Amino acid sequence: MAVPKKRVSKQRKRKRRGDVRAEAATLVRCAKCGDYRMPHRVCRSCGTYGGQQVLEVEEEL
Repeated sequence: MAVPKKRVSKQRKRKRRGDVRAEAATLVRCAKCGDYRMPHRVCRSCGTYGGQQVLEVEEEL
């Protein structure tokens, strides 16, 4: 059975886990309205995707 001979220090453990973190989402500007959206997704504010109207968006009061 594989058992560590010595305890792993906090510093050594944290060095290994240094790259495991959440990254900020990638955002691009919509070509039609200029709002930020995720790539390869329909724009929530104007309802376009790839230069074509895909969704009908209701205007807020």
